[in-house]
Amino acid sequence: MPGSDGSAVIRSTLRQQIADALRDEVLAGRLEPGQEFTVKEIAEQYGVSATPVREALVNLTAQGLLDADQHRGFRVHEHTLADYRGMLEARALVADGIFRDLAAHGARRDTADALISVRRRGEEAARAACAGDLTILIGYDLRFWRELSALFGNPYLSDFLHRLRVKSWVCAVTHLRRWGDHNGGDLRGLLWSRHTELVDALVRRDPAAAHAIVVEYNAHSLSLIERLAAA
Repeated sequence: MPGSDGSAVIRSTLRQQIADALRDEVLAGRLEPGQEFTVKEIAEQYGVSATPVREALVNLTAQGLLDADQHRGFRVHEHTLADYRGMLEARALVADGIFRDLAAHGARRDTADALISVRRRGEEAARAACAGDLTILIGYDLRFWRELSALFGNPYLSDFLHRLRVKSWVCAVTHLRRWGDHNGGDLRGLLWSRHTELVDALVRRDPAAAHAIVVEYNAHSLSLIERLAAA
């Protein structure tokens, strides 16, 4: 069946590339909450046809990153602090299940080897956090949690956690970047950096310690975003 299959694959790949690029634009703060745009504007920006753009925007809308308006196009979703609290709670529940499973299977050689690789991602994320480099931190943090959750062996759960983490970063990044803009861009000392401690707890097969680290992480994140939002 020549032709149709190849074009469908190309369109699917292009759709995903556009969706990833727009997600990164939101995470970078170049597309701000409430900002509106149309399919035509995005198609012209990337030099592509309207069809993969529309599909990418519908995909991001389904993920809760965009809102669709039948007459005005699309706009970046505006998350509230209540949304952020809910995301942190959901993340914690999923993470606890993953931690218990990894602790139960921690003696497996493949799990132990994989955790070494995850730890390297955590080291990069921690370095970026300590340096106050938000863009680098977000990239490594998302990879860290995606690789960690993949060890659970359930791709649906891993994808769910990844989408939650993307949304929570989208919610937080607006406040972090605004604060940084008013303080010379310096975010040092504000960002969580205990990724490697979390991996070490899992290597020790200690889900209680891993849970405590994530509880501290979420409390730190919520307190920080609430303080920045109030400011």
